[in-house]
Amino acid sequence: MKDPVIVVGIGEMAGVFTRGLLCQGHPVFPVTRQTDLKAIEKAVPNPRLVLVSVGEADLHPTLKNLPAQWHQHLGLLQNELLPRDWQAHAISDPTVISVWFEKKKGQDFKVLVPSPIFGPQAAIIENALASLDIPSWELKTEADLEFELVRKNVYILTTNITGLEIGGTVDDLWNTHQALAREVANDVIELQEYLTGHTFDNEKLIEGMVEAIKGDLEHKCMGRSAPARLARAIALADEAKLTVPRLRELYQKHISNK
Repeated sequence: MKDPVIVVGIGEMAGVFTRGLLCQGHPVFPVTRQTDLKAIEKAVPNPRLVLVSVGEADLHPTLKNLPAQWHQHLGLLQNELLPRDWQAHAISDPTVISVWFEKKKGQDFKVLVPSPIFGPQAAIIENALASLDIPSWELKTEADLEFELVRKNVYILTTNITGLEIGGTVDDLWNTHQALAREVANDVIELQEYLTGHTFDNEKLIEGMVEAIKGDLEHKCMGRSAPARLARAIALADEAKLTVPRLRELYQKHISNK
């Protein structure tokens, strides 16, 4: 029997990873809001992987409450994730996957593009996904990981926020409203540069976003999280004193005046 894995959160995405890990022979211990972490820590003091798959709003409370001895085994897969999120909890070397497949209730997963992974437990996650025919690949450096996380954030924020304005699909967005998409993406990239402390090649990030768009042209732009994403982006822009004019215009039109 292979080493045990702890999965924190039991939503749709966690279910996909759990299935893959079980296929690879790893016993999986689920952690819910009601789980006694001390009991799990005692039962599984040295797991091979602790995969955190909670909602974005629950990430920081979850990381704060995890046993310190689990930090070296940590795996993260949240949206809008950046290095500062785990560094805030003195976590130095997690395994991180930028997930490029979606899973909705009552439907199987849908892959947009292969998902990049970086960190000490990358091979376990890659093998688990491969057992389900979900493509992924291992990154070589922390800089590569940061770029891929920013790329995913540009895709999510750009498509969600423009969805407040145009609705429709990502195909509609790129082929009919490309100027708007580029303006929003450039604002989002400016915000990501503030959050990471690094500069990026805007066109390269936009090319990466377009690759994902082409992976599922019928993907809806505006998810239910779109208003919260835009409000969070504006709060961060205010903190950084960034102009981000297109984001502010959309915020005034679709959120502030409601």
